[in-house]
Amino acid sequence: MGIVYRSRKKIGPLVLNFTENGYSSWSLKIGRWSWNSKTRAHRVDLPGPLSWKQNKSRS
Repeated sequence: MGIVYRSRKKIGPLVLNFTENGYSSWSLKIGRWSWNSKTRAHRVDLPGPLSWKQNKSRS
């Protein structure tokens, strides 16, 4: 297993994700709800170690 470079830059509720190849995706996080541009998934953080995720199709 190799070493993987990942970096995140937060600008308010906007999170920019970078990998070794450059820009990867962006996310929007407001409270317990978040949305990711690459996976197009909604996620809600639940109490404890749980979370709920709803995937969206890329049609």
